Amino acid sequence: MNLSKQYMPLPKHLSEIMMLFCKHNNLRQPFRLKSTVKCSDISYCVDLVRKSDYENYLGTLLLPKSSQRAAFAIRAFNIELAQVRDTVSERRIGLMRMQFLKDAMDKIYQSEIPNTPVATELAGACGYYKLSKRWFHRMIDARTSLLHSDSFNTVKDVEDYAENVNSSLYYLLLECLGIKNIHSDHAASHLGKAQGIVTVLRASPYHASVRQVQIPMEILTKHKISQEDIIRGKSSQPLKDAVFELASTANLHLTKSRSLMSSLPQGCYLAFLNACVCDHYLKSLQKVDFNIFDGKLQQKNPLLAYQMFIKKLRRQY
Repeated sequence: MNLSKQYMPLPKHLSEIMMLFCKHNNLRQPFRLKSTVKCSDISYCVDLVRKSDYENYLGTLLLPKSSQRAAFAIRAFNIELAQVRDTVSERRIGLMRMQFLKDAMDKIYQSEIPNTPVATELAGACGYYKLSKRWFHRMIDARTSLLHSDSFNTVKDVEDYAENVNSSLYYLLLECLGIKNIHSDHAASHLGKAQGIVTVLRASPYHASVRQVQIPMEILTKHKISQEDIIRGKSSQPLKDAVFELASTANLHLTKSRSLMSSLPQGCYLAFLNACVCDHYLKSLQKVDFNIFDGKLQQKNPLLAYQMFIKKLRRQY
């Protein structure tokens, strides 16, 4: 069955941006559909992103309506990949789950749609927007590699992982927006790396609670920090120096991505609005003197929706 023929993206007129600040009751059926496409599939993807990745949920609402449906499917697929590592008790089971998701993606491109909500939605998006299969495979392979190792050896390892996961997702969003441009890809690459490094820093308290450390070993060794100190949640000046070094690398990537804004095609900034998340965390981290265990860093940004909305009005990110 070719779902791309039944796939109907949202109309291209202006999106109701202020729904960000209202209850999202209407999101149960946010798309105009053919009767043969189950609304539950769409609702599942939207709800999964809203519950598991609220920051990117807000950013997706600010995309043009014509791209929102596909973007929610892509985000939902990324969440399914990310959840494998946290929900399986054995590595072997995780690898089997990843292979299942990879096989499902291959079947989508062979017009054999697996009977799952996310796969059904992705099938329509891939057919309609001609999304590149290689970006999905890079995301899957990178997530799978993390099942084999709980840590990164170098900063470059983190950057490569972020390029394969975060940047690949941005490349897909750009394809949904109909943008194919070398400057856009360059900006997406740097933003993805910034986001990946920030994620490592933000998740450090959680990882420590499950006796994992993802701060690169080369930085820990350089500053003479033991993994056990981090697992104990012990902040120290050497650890602050290490966090500062890693955060500075993230900030360099974020700054480089933003420096390309003037050369980007019209509408490209819409895919990158969640740069506000990285920017807010890095500034908050600086305010607490780079103590990654400070409880203030775990608080949600109540102004995030407003900040994203303002960036959209200014055609910035």
